[in-house]
Amino acid sequence: MAISLFEKKIENLISSDDLIVRRFEAKGAKGALIYLDGMTDKELLEHSIVAPMMTLRWSGDFDFDVQSIPYCEKVESVDGVEDCAKAVAEGDIILLIDGADKPYKLSVRKIPQRAVAEPPTETVVRGPREGFVEEIKTNVALIRHRIKSPLLRVKKFTVGRYNNTTVMIVYIDNIVDKTTVEEISKKIENIDIDGAMGAEYVASFVSDNAYSIFNTFGRTEKTDIVVSKLLEGRVAILVDGTPVVTTFPYVMFESFQDSYDYYTDNKRSSMLRLLRLAGALLAVFLPGMYVAFQEYHYQLLPQKFLITLLNSISGIPFTPPMEMLFVLLLFEILYQASVRMPRYVGTALSIVGAIVLGETAVNAGLLSSPTVLIVAISAIGINCVPDLVDTMGILRLAVLLIGSVLGLFGIILFATSTLIYLASMESYGAPYLAPYAPLIVDDLKDGVFKSKLSDFVKRPYSIPTKNRKRMKND
Repeated sequence: MAISLFEKKIENLISSDDLIVRRFEAKGAKGALIYLDGMTDKELLEHSIVAPMMTLRWSGDFDFDVQSIPYCEKVESVDGVEDCAKAVAEGDIILLIDGADKPYKLSVRKIPQRAVAEPPTETVVRGPREGFVEEIKTNVALIRHRIKSPLLRVKKFTVGRYNNTTVMIVYIDNIVDKTTVEEISKKIENIDIDGAMGAEYVASFVSDNAYSIFNTFGRTEKTDIVVSKLLEGRVAILVDGTPVVTTFPYVMFESFQDSYDYYTDNKRSSMLRLLRLAGALLAVFLPGMYVAFQEYHYQLLPQKFLITLLNSISGIPFTPPMEMLFVLLLFEILYQASVRMPRYVGTALSIVGAIVLGETAVNAGLLSSPTVLIVAISAIGINCVPDLVDTMGILRLAVLLIGSVLGLFGIILFATSTLIYLASMESYGAPYLAPYAPLIVDDLKDGVFKSKLSDFVKRPYSIPTKNRKRMKND
């Protein structure tokens, strides 16, 4: 192999200023190391690759001695210039030796990453605080640290024509349903996209109901949540470059559960789940029902409340539906601005927007105080279930529009239709509304009301598994 010609071919394919070609001459042979600056551990490169090679005596067959570089993660031969260029782009080192049949790929990557810390989107009061990071190998290690079993399986895929993102599915071999693993693996292998930038990219191809406005896969940044789902028979999908891990199958009531529920008393957990459910229902239905009562069913309101309401809305220039839409739009703009502004500015903006603007609009007679109060309650309730914020925002608008046109009859019809639709959904064999539709009595112990952990003898029947027994039942 003429290394000078091979060098030029690789340089032509990559053609980047951060490409480094380091030539050397050892005893008996000439060679070159090709790698990208910033993606290689230079200390390991010097001590475990360059130094040993300079002491080697290269024989005529040029069989590479793997034992000569003990700290190198992987040493393997590579076929073709394109494979060499791909390896360099991924952070590996290509070793060219004059006269050898093939080049070698050496892996001493050093990808910048942040330290393991508590996820900012999933802060906890009690329980483990470690969260995933952007480096996929670190994330797999965090899972293996908690599941010290040889039955933990990891399957590796590469997704994306240009960014060649590493995707791994993780499961426990003697628990998971093999059909689920095979279906997920097949769907990941069939992904043909320029680049997968995050977990949601891959999950949208894997999901059974990708076009639904409802969540069709679980997502989390906490290690203990992923581990608990793996122990129930689910499959976790890890994507390199993102701290978010997605899980399949998925049922809707997972969104109303929190890791804190399993580190506190079961009665407290049940109360909190009821509060989350009540907050979600208020967030979705309260604005629409308020408008429906004003427009069509004011006679159903208590007399004292009706008098107070009439006094507060007198002189308002907008109709009830237009007023509610305007306030919802105002709150949504404030929310988006506070999320995307710098943290110290976003907090001040939220206070100014919610208090100053709201109070001024009410005093000026543009908005009524009940409408601002209703939207504020809805905004608080929608954040009780963070996983369903996007879905509840769409449902809230739909309920408001239907209530404005058809009143309570339309809202009841919409709610019934939505329930029927949700009851028809499945996620890899798991009913979306389990354990309530269909009714699975054994799984009710971890539904809205949570039993004590010692009652969880069997794994959920909602999730297809081949091993139901979770603990010894004396």
